[in-house]
Amino acid sequence: MERREFFNQIAADAAKGGLVFPTHADVALKVQRALDDPDCSMEAASKLIMAEPLLSARVVAMANSVVYNRSGREITDVKQAVPRLGFRTVRSLATAVAVRQLSAGPTDPKLRAMAAQLWEHTAHVAALAHVIARRVTKLDPEAAMFAGIIHEVAGFYLLARAHDFPGLFDGEPGNWMAAWNGEAEALVGRAVLKTLGVPEPSMLAVESYWQGYLELPPVSLGDTLLLAEDLAPVTSPLKSSERESPADSGLDLVLGEDTLASILKESADDVGSLTASLKF
Repeated sequence: MERREFFNQIAADAAKGGLVFPTHADVALKVQRALDDPDCSMEAASKLIMAEPLLSARVVAMANSVVYNRSGREITDVKQAVPRLGFRTVRSLATAVAVRQLSAGPTDPKLRAMAAQLWEHTAHVAALAHVIARRVTKLDPEAAMFAGIIHEVAGFYLLARAHDFPGLFDGEPGNWMAAWNGEAEALVGRAVLKTLGVPEPSMLAVESYWQGYLELPPVSLGDTLLLAEDLAPVTSPLKSSERESPADSGLDLVLGEDTLASILKESADDVGSLTASLKF
């Protein structure tokens, strides 16, 4: 079977609801759904999070990041971290754990390395999106970070299914993208995002990412995500290494009294701290 047929079959299965999630990803999804309940208390949320060690570690790390700990008072447990972050940020982290664990199954060293690079890329994009939303597009930074966390869901899901489709990731990244033909990525991605319970604004931002049109100066959540993608120092291993628009191309963009370059320089600590919190 040719690679294009593999992608089309996976996309068709996804569209019909035939998604296969690893058990450990399901645990994080249960936490995420519980946090959607308006009757869920801080204490109940903390207990659920503590039952998932990876999520617990990320929640505490994020709460101690520069962005969420302006006072410099470090905390060491989930019960203190949840109120500091709020349910929205904790829910984003639960989604991050589920997405990252999608690709935890491959035993092939090449696929594991690809999964690690894809998550490092994701962490950079999410952190940059948070800062760009806060400093540039003046949008909700939490929504922007969440969009960054989920923007590569199709790639993570394909890595999770690679063992069922031998040869799926053979060859060069550019060839994979040609086989996807654009629409296959969107079909798989939409199905995974639906399973993750992603809200419509975030869905629309990721749709903009799939379409790949960045408006300058950036205005929308989709623009915020695309700009963060372009500026990320670590590229996706599933895409061609030749970027259509190099990251440096927009750094001299004038935004009010500042330039994008100066804003990113001033926010370097925030970006670095958030990125570190999301790496796992």
